Amino acid sequence: MIRVTGRLICTTPEDADIVTRRLPDHIRLSRAEPGCLSFNVTRSADPLVWQLDETFASRAAFDAHQTSASAWFAATAHLARDFWVQETPGAFSAAPSDAPRSQ
Repeated sequence: MIRVTGRLICTTPEDADIVTRRLPDHIRLSRAEPGCLSFNVTRSADPLVWQLDETFASRAAFDAHQTSASAWFAATAHLARDFWVQETPGAFSAAPSDAPRSQ
């Protein structure tokens, strides 16, 4: 399992407007990606900073999310991203559906 926490940082109100306009679609599309377990991006007390909290089932799911060629990444590539990626090996097993899952 991969957990991402951190911040998306704008430097201008114009950049914050880009995020505000495009974020709802980005969240919707990200949550629909295979392997996305949770995806939350919320504005902090600072109007130029958003908090990230994302969870993916695997490294492959996270990597696929990162390489997505969405309109979000094209529009926000210039913004600072200050985040940490924590990997928890073995958080999910590939056990058959009738077997207990380890979590």
